[in-house]
Amino acid sequence: MNTDDPIIRIEKVNKWYGHFQVLTDVDLDVRQGERIVICGPSGSGKSTLIRCINHLEKVQKGRILVDGIELTGHHRKNVDLVRREVGMVFQQFNLFPHLTVLQNCTLAPMTTRGASQAEAEATAMKYLQRVRIPDQANKYPSQLSGGQQQRVAIARALCMSPKIMLFDEPTSALDPEMVKEVLDTMISLADDGMTMLCVTHEMGFARSVADRVIFMADGRILEQGPPQQFFSKPEHPKLQAFLGQILTSHHGQPVPA
Repeated sequence: MNTDDPIIRIEKVNKWYGHFQVLTDVDLDVRQGERIVICGPSGSGKSTLIRCINHLEKVQKGRILVDGIELTGHHRKNVDLVRREVGMVFQQFNLFPHLTVLQNCTLAPMTTRGASQAEAEATAMKYLQRVRIPDQANKYPSQLSGGQQQRVAIARALCMSPKIMLFDEPTSALDPEMVKEVLDTMISLADDGMTMLCVTHEMGFARSVADRVIFMADGRILEQGPPQQFFSKPEHPKLQAFLGQILTSHHGQPVPA
């Protein structure tokens, strides 16, 4: 891939569930190292869009290229290549309940990258340290809080040394007091220059971390821009209404920076 090319290129992507069109003519280029937050009302297509980037959802029309690799069409080998480079953290933690934290983190590197157990465990401990829960390595997911489980999910994704991290509403299933610890972990990743796409309603996170904030509604990207412009001068009426609802939910207080 030419270094000037975007690491993710989405061209005129359309997707349907039966007769319902969930994505309509979506175009998006993401530069390497760019941090993007995608927001919008429920049902706007946000999560579907990022799930298309690693082929968890198939698009019926349009093209997606990740690091120069064509993802759309019948390219099973390409899908496997892309998934090795793209980490994903879900709203639900999706940890294997019968495996310890350490085993959850070492499974994929050993089975798909051929790492030895010693190598995989060293990498896992490095990232568990990074997310500040190395002392939980030998526990099972059910023994952890929601915030700890989500940090394990982040560490597990990092163990594959991805070029891109996708976050699908990573804090929405957490109790409010758990949200900050997960957001702090994500901020730390962003500070390292990781290419990130994050679907979230945490507008304070968007303000402080994003290079670009994207607003989706009705399966389309309606507005995007740097945070300062996005929040202070929204142009589309639906974005104005969305931000107004967020301000109301903060009891009239400004969205936290």
